[in-house]
Amino acid sequence: MTTRPSLLLAAFPPELAGMDACPPPGWRVGCTGVGALTAAVATARLLTALKPGRVLFVGTCGAYDQRLAIGDCLRASDALAISLDVLEGRAYLPESEVHRWPATLASVLPIPFPPMSVAVPPGITRTLAGALRLSEFAAAEHLELTGVFAACHGAGIPCGAALAVANQVGPEAHGQWLENHEWASRALMQALKAEGIFEAP
Repeated sequence: MTTRPSLLLAAFPPELAGMDACPPPGWRVGCTGVGALTAAVATARLLTALKPGRVLFVGTCGAYDQRLAIGDCLRASDALAISLDVLEGRAYLPESEVHRWPATLASVLPIPFPPMSVAVPPGITRTLAGALRLSEFAAAEHLELTGVFAACHGAGIPCGAALAVANQVGPEAHGQWLENHEWASRALMQALKAEGIFEAP
């Protein structure tokens, strides 16, 4: 029987911290692009082409409050599509629309980081007030994770995510992310390697 490969995904190459150049044995590597819709399409294409047995997404995120500090690592317990417009009554979602996708990787590839809910709004949150409101539902903000998880759920493939905090969500977020995302990505990958995540089963 042919063993199905594992698939390591990130939004763009710097968040793979060099793993795209030399993937571990048994792993394939790909990038989803930026944004949830783009990530969903790219992930679906990679799932069809590579037929992996499991998917791990890695990347950086923003922290909504003091539960997480810059440099902390987490594993996503779930990815939540969320909007301040919906929360504040300026828009609504149909009852039948799926907006939450749980991580399903733990039974086949446990990641020993604290589990946290991850919010995926339609755009980057720029205000402290917005961060405070969204912190009621999640600890961290990300742009691609709902797309990745939705594609994996649709294909019936176990999925999970490990993220490193590169910024605090708010008006200083972009500058913090530019300063921190490369070293935070390297630290995340080093931590995953140290835990044996990429070793052959």
